[in-house]
Amino acid sequence: MTSYIFLNQVHFFAHHGVGGQETIAGNDFIIDLRLKTDIARAAETDDVANTVSYADVHEAIKEEMAIPSKLLEHVCGRIVKRLFHDFPAVESIDLKLSKRNPPMGADLDAAGVEVHCDR
Repeated sequence: MTSYIFLNQVHFFAHHGVGGQETIAGNDFIIDLRLKTDIARAAETDDVANTVSYADVHEAIKEEMAIPSKLLEHVCGRIVKRLFHDFPAVESIDLKLSKRNPPMGADLDAAGVEVHCDR
């Protein structure tokens, strides 16, 4: 069985951006995350200790999003590194980080970065 833990459309207000105004004013960001991990033991035991707690994952992401960066690529790299460090049971990570209405003179909902990383 292949199994995943996921968090979809997690909203954050943060201060990431290349432009000075972006780091001062901040913007809305959305994260979609999928973590490949074996949930078989948790399915048998009904014990959160036997899985990856998505509440703990959210807290780790929240802490990383609070650290301003110029590039979303840098934020994604930090999040991936943190999740692999904090959650040894995670085998791979699919992460999408979107900036809502980026200040680039285009009519679009969001722009961002999407990564897939294997341990």
